[in-house]
Amino acid sequence: MTTNEQLELGFNVTSARNFGHRREERVARAKWWFDKMRAAVKNAWQEQTQPRPQQIFLAGVNREFHV
Repeated sequence: MTTNEQLELGFNVTSARNFGHRREERVARAKWWFDKMRAAVKNAWQEQTQPRPQQIFLAGVNREFHV
C-alpha cells in the first residue's frame, strides 16, 4: 500500500439491517447448541438399565504367552 491510497469506510443502511438478521441467526444457533448440550447432560445422568462391565483379576491364571 502506498501513502496515496486510502481505505474508506462507510455506513451503509443495508449492512445495519443485515447485522440484526445475522445476530438473530447466531442466537438461534447458540440456542440449538445449548439445547443439545443440556439434553446430553440430562441423558448422561439417567440411571443405567444394566451395570457397566467390570474388569476383574483372576488369581492363579497364567498370563504368559509362549510361541
